[in-house]
Amino acid sequence: MFPIANRFFITRGIGVHKERLTAFELALRDADIEQQNLVTVSSILPPGCEMIPREKGVETLRPGEITFCVMARSETNEPGRRVNASIGLARPTDPAAYGYISEHHGFGMTEQQSGDYAEDLAASMLASTLGIKFNPDSAWNERKQVYEMSHLIIDSTSITAACIGDDDGRWTCAVAVAVFRFD
Repeated sequence: MFPIANRFFITRGIGVHKERLTAFELALRDADIEQQNLVTVSSILPPGCEMIPREKGVETLRPGEITFCVMARSETNEPGRRVNASIGLARPTDPAAYGYISEHHGFGMTEQQSGDYAEDLAASMLASTLGIKFNPDSAWNERKQVYEMSHLIIDSTSITAACIGDDDGRWTCAVAVAVFRFD
C-alpha cells in the first residue's frame, strides 16, 4: 500500500530542442524535476496535504527517486504555434476533505487563459462534490464568486507554462506539474 502524500509543490518549465524527447527533458530541467522517475497520477489532492514553496520541495528530491505527480504536457514543432500546459488547484475549507488538481494542455491559449481554465476545472470539480450549486455556463469569475461565498472552498490557483513554437521548427515543450511529497 502506498502512503498518502502530506505535502506538494507546483512547478513549471519550458524546453526547446531539435529532438522531441530532449525538449521534454529540458522542460523538466527548467522545472527542477529532471532527475526524478516521474509517475503521473490522477487529480485528487489528499486531505490535509500542505502546499510548500517550489524551492523547499525541490530540496527534498533525491536523484532517481520514484516521484508521484500530476502533469500537464504540451509540445509542438510548428513555428509560431501557442503551446500551454497548466495545473489548476482547488482546496476545501475542511482539512479532512480532499481537493482537486486539474491538468490542462493544449494549443492557442495565452498563459492567463490556460491558467484560468485549469483553475476553473479544479474549482468546478470540487464545487460539484461539495454540493455547491452553480451555473456551469456562467463566466469563470462569476462562478469563482459563488465558490468563495459558499465558504466551502478555501482557495484555488493555477500555474502555467506557455510559449510560442520555435521559429526554426525545433520541438517546444511546456510542462506544469504538481509534485507530491511524503514525510
